[in-house]
Amino acid sequence: MIDRPSAPAPASSPVSRRKPRRGRRVLWIVLSVAALLVLAVGGAGWWTYSHLNSNISSVDLNQAIGDNRPKKVVENAQNVLVLGSDSRAGANGDLDHGDVSGARSDTAMLVHIPEGRSRATAVSIPRDTLISRPECKDNDGGTAPAAKRVMFNSVYSLGGPACVVKTVEQLSGVRVDHFVEVDFAGFKGLVDALGGVTVTLDQPMSGAKGGLKLDAGTHRLNGTDSLKFVRTRYGYGDGSDLGRIGLQQQFMLAMLSEIKKQDALGNPARLYKLADAGTKSLTTDSDLASLTALSDFARSMKAVDPATMETIMLPVAYDKVDPNRVVVAEPQAGQLWEALRTDQKVPASAKKSPAKGGTTTKGGTATKP
Repeated sequence: MIDRPSAPAPASSPVSRRKPRRGRRVLWIVLSVAALLVLAVGGAGWWTYSHLNSNISSVDLNQAIGDNRPKKVVENAQNVLVLGSDSRAGANGDLDHGDVSGARSDTAMLVHIPEGRSRATAVSIPRDTLISRPECKDNDGGTAPAAKRVMFNSVYSLGGPACVVKTVEQLSGVRVDHFVEVDFAGFKGLVDALGGVTVTLDQPMSGAKGGLKLDAGTHRLNGTDSLKFVRTRYGYGDGSDLGRIGLQQQFMLAMLSEIKKQDALGNPARLYKLADAGTKSLTTDSDLASLTALSDFARSMKAVDPATMETIMLPVAYDKVDPNRVVVAEPQAGQLWEALRTDQKVPASAKKSPAKGGTTTKGGTATKP
């Protein structure tokens, strides 16, 4: 398991209107999938292969989690947990004007690729969801006991990506086949290597509390502005963290579309820039921790069209004890997880979340709910 510095559990932070912190979190959603799609480097020289291969860090999930994991139900379907690291060390600190010890991942997305791999469904897990955390190995090599009613965003700080995978598996009953983590610096590098990503807003983004200021309409964003876009919360919609998920989903789709439009796999120079930027900030499970494995996985998903990717927020409701937190909403969440587990279409009833947020994603454009 990779050695990460420990960090204290995040301070109390309400869902709708809470005090801003430097640790603004990003839901990377399937930005890692974008990285995978540009790693088909067949024919590259040995130096190139070795350089890109050595960029990748990995975690052995089986060793870190053990055997107490959900069974695989549909053999050829794939479930990939995508995480985003917001460490403020080094280059990441420069991006967010701060240097905070430790790394955190407040949100995650479980991406389900059905048998046949012609489409995908991505489920966002809100950062402030109160969940039951299983017993995990902590970052100091010890064992952290199971706990109830802990915020989802505290899990990564305690035990790193393996603990997050174990928690998501317990929460969903879905076997996680792979995980991919991309940090802030990697995100910026990927966008800049593409030459920017185009997004469209149906209402202005005010730039409140250090966020990005944009008029309604279409904008081409560079890496730095893209970071601000996916972090934006107070300056758009109702200012809730749940609403920010809509912006992040929109950006994910726009970035995947940009890669497809540019035919990055057919442009060796651009392919190398994207692959270098992606692998420098990439951590995966040990089964994906090589260019060969990543390339094979990327090729198997070439038929996935970003325009058909379904993005869903895990159904949540405001907590009755603390309305500044959310809890998993049933029976909607159970229906959602069962559909992913059995590789079935997600029913409309499983997409309705009692707790509402400021934006939704419709056809690649952020709109009011």
